[in-house]
Amino acid sequence: MNFERELAVARRIVTRSADLSMRHFEAGIQMEDKSDDSPVTNADREAEAFIAASLEEAFPDDGQMGEEGVAKPSRSGRTWIIDPIDGTRDFIRGNAQWGVLLGLEADGKPAAGVAHFPVMAKTYMGSIGGGAWCNDRRIQVSTVDRLDRAVLCFNGMQNNKKWAYRDIVLDFMSKFWCMRSMSGSPDIMMVASGQADVWVEPSARAWDLCPMKVIVEEAGGRFFNFEGTDSIYAGNALVCTPPFEQFLRDTFVTPGAAK
Repeated sequence: MNFERELAVARRIVTRSADLSMRHFEAGIQMEDKSDDSPVTNADREAEAFIAASLEEAFPDDGQMGEEGVAKPSRSGRTWIIDPIDGTRDFIRGNAQWGVLLGLEADGKPAAGVAHFPVMAKTYMGSIGGGAWCNDRRIQVSTVDRLDRAVLCFNGMQNNKKWAYRDIVLDFMSKFWCMRSMSGSPDIMMVASGQADVWVEPSARAWDLCPMKVIVEEAGGRFFNFEGTDSIYAGNALVCTPPFEQFLRDTFVTPGAAK
């Protein structure tokens, strides 16, 4: 199936949503903590409402699911998954690594998506069979095949006391050429663009992962979770280029076990 229209509409929506969110830097950001200790701002809620209304106008039969509570059942077998501001902590602190993520799930599988990072002036897009793109330039994962030349991205280090695999992490990291942690979604886009080779995400939700899975796989990467499946609903994610898939599975994957 061709998703050109969906990607064009999604790109327009996330770009306008990001423009609205940027205005909150001037007006002031009102922040509060959610039940999972993650922050939410007035910009998150307003951006999600704008995205939801825009999708309703363009695709009235499609369902919606958003991080800040948008929920609409689907009549088409398709659902848009919304993260109005991915990287809210960076947004609050004025860092560049926040973005707007919008993914389309069709028949229960991620099928297309856009990830827009306004401060970095980068827009990533991908769809099944349509390739992966950054600012309209085709992207591919790297051809690096040696751990001692590979770049690792590892997110959520502050929560390491919760990890069952905590004791192996330092040894795992030491095998790589270097490590970078750019805030989740920018990390996975580094893998998709050939700038990094492995990404470990111990805690993530579907709205963090839906567009990213399509983009990185269309760029030639691998996406799976700590249970070894490719579901975006497992609560975590592992992404890599093909040469490092088995190493990553051997290190982290325990089928049927919660991490």
